[in-house]
Amino acid sequence: MNSMLTKSVLGIAGLAFTGGVFAGPVAAHAAEPVHASPVAVAVQADKPGVDAKALIPHGVQGAQSRIDLNDEQTANVKAIIAATKKAGLPERAAVISIATSLQESKLENLGHLGDKNDHDSLGLFQQRPSSGWGSPEQITDPAYSTTAFLKGLKQVDGWQDMPLTDAAQTVQVSAYPDAYAQWEQQAADLVAQHWNN
Repeated sequence: MNSMLTKSVLGIAGLAFTGGVFAGPVAAHAAEPVHASPVAVAVQADKPGVDAKALIPHGVQGAQSRIDLNDEQTANVKAIIAATKKAGLPERAAVISIATSLQESKLENLGHLGDKNDHDSLGLFQQRPSSGWGSPEQITDPAYSTTAFLKGLKQVDGWQDMPLTDAAQTVQVSAYPDAYAQWEQQAADLVAQHWNN
């Protein structure tokens, strides 16, 4: 690999990691292991009826991060998928939603974090009551917060054809707009694993 390409790959990996560690209240999770790989692997579509090409239509952008999920985080994945299906949206919307939640909260339904809180951000998507996302009780309900995120996503013209990070950023308006991309592979793998359960 030539040195310019090597520097580009390492620079993207560094940006993705920095965005993942320092994005809002996620800094509270900085001690948790995040495994980055500069080369994406194929979607693990082990369930019949899941169109792997629809999960990541444009390929992943940059280095990918991955975390191990506990039972609560897996339940939140399933809640996001259920809300996506209820909204009548395709698997790609679930991939964008899960990747967004991985970045914002590591798929944990966060309450107020005290000094580590990013303003009044709460829940899986770190939505803010003061920004009109809903009441604290609503925002910390995984079904409600996912539906609110999806409502915002549906208002993004052409979201189906956008890179994941652009679609997520248009809804979330994050200070770290490129950080969502690092979770696309894991989000796609989770959708492939749980969509037909």
